[in-house]
Amino acid sequence: MWLHMSCWEGWAERFTAHGYAVSVPNWPGEARDVLRARRDPGPMRGLGLAELSAHFARLVGRMERPPVVIGHSVGGLIAQQLVGAGLAEAAVAVAPQPGVVSRPSLAAQIWGVPEGHEGFVPLARAQFRHTVANAVGEEEAGRLYDRYALPAPQRLVADLMELAEADPGSRLGLNTENARRGPLLLVSGQEDRLVPDAATRSVYKLYGDSVAVTELKQFADRGHSMVMDSGWRCVADYVLDWLARHEVKAADQGPH
Repeated sequence: MWLHMSCWEGWAERFTAHGYAVSVPNWPGEARDVLRARRDPGPMRGLGLAELSAHFARLVGRMERPPVVIGHSVGGLIAQQLVGAGLAEAAVAVAPQPGVVSRPSLAAQIWGVPEGHEGFVPLARAQFRHTVANAVGEEEAGRLYDRYALPAPQRLVADLMELAEADPGSRLGLNTENARRGPLLLVSGQEDRLVPDAATRSVYKLYGDSVAVTELKQFADRGHSMVMDSGWRCVADYVLDWLARHEVKAADQGPH
């Protein structure tokens, strides 16, 4: 949320180099060119969490075999949904939302931004710097904003805020007790202000009664921009090593 799909470009290149067949699907209505998506986000107007989850479930269901799914923020929540439903071989959830619900004052601040397209909630440059790219320098934060920032559908923001009022287990739509699911890795940045480390740790605790593999990796001095800023390789390489440890192999590395 608030980021264009192209923020995964480094990961796509790195995982492809390690033999994985990589797919970076867009959100429904999201233009593949960031400038076009920013200029006309209208096709994503009205997009909510249920539609977004169903969209990715359909995409995964069409694949020849269950993939490894890696998601960041809202994508981290959906990655958990997919692996819990048995639709993914393994999943990695980086700073999984809902995070704004754990910071009500921040949610109110974001919700109150007046400018932008109707039906969308933009993240102003100063807010992006403070909440997303706070663990990097001012210049790099500006480059990340110019390269990847998009307004978020207002309905999706509202859906995530409403989750704060529900039971923690049911609100996320997760099957935390599926003992037959594939491995799950939760990743947090200890300087993350949008999805605080404590929020990711609380999600990790939801899986406490499951015998399926669930692990938590905390990166010190990293913020919410960890999948796209200058330190993204460290996170990506940890994920590659984690997959190898659990024998989740790329197609050219032998049988799964």
